[in-house]
Amino acid sequence: MEMDRVKVIELKQNIFAANEVTADRIRERLKDKGTLLVNVMASPGAGKTTLLARTIQALEDTYRCGVMECDIDASVDAQALLDQGVPAVQLHTGGMCHMDAEMTQQGLTALGEDGLDVIFIENVGNLVCPAEYDTGAHECIAILSVPEGDDKPVKYPLIFQVCDTVLINKTDAMPVFDFSKERVLAGIRAQNPEAQVFFVSSKTGDGYEAWIRHLKEMIVKLKEG
Repeated sequence: MEMDRVKVIELKQNIFAANEVTADRIRERLKDKGTLLVNVMASPGAGKTTLLARTIQALEDTYRCGVMECDIDASVDAQALLDQGVPAVQLHTGGMCHMDAEMTQQGLTALGEDGLDVIFIENVGNLVCPAEYDTGAHECIAILSVPEGDDKPVKYPLIFQVCDTVLINKTDAMPVFDFSKERVLAGIRAQNPEAQVFFVSSKTGDGYEAWIRHLKEMIVKLKEG
């Protein structure tokens, strides 16, 4: 058949393969510097920026932190962190709904790596696309807020499969919503039995002690090699 002569090029596979090479280089370089790179993924409105601001505030006496804010447009989140005194850069994706390793490299160049103990990537607000691309991070975190519902690990499995840690945010709103800790944990465990899960409230600070302790352990582990 004529179709047998058609040459098919799997572009997506090639793109992913090239991205992996860049991601691994970033990961190794930052590891050698003792800098932990954390990729934060969540849907719009889950509380990523507020959570990062509170997390950095809890770390700032001991560790120097920086943030790469990634959005399709606008610079509101980066400005909020700069106002807090946090080194931050805003990355515009030009309509793309995710960060990839090349974007990470551009962000690191703009932000500067030297002297930073932790660099956070606040990925584009989306529960699908960001999970498909390796950013070069050492740790991937998914934030799920209570108002979104406890069924999201079942509806959007990939992001929970690739993350190392899940933060259930806005627990102060739990009395208002039909949100079950048992259901959400079961959904997460079905996708990723090894994921660390923390229930937190960025508004009240509840649950932050355990989350910050876990994050500090990751920083120390990376620095010790």
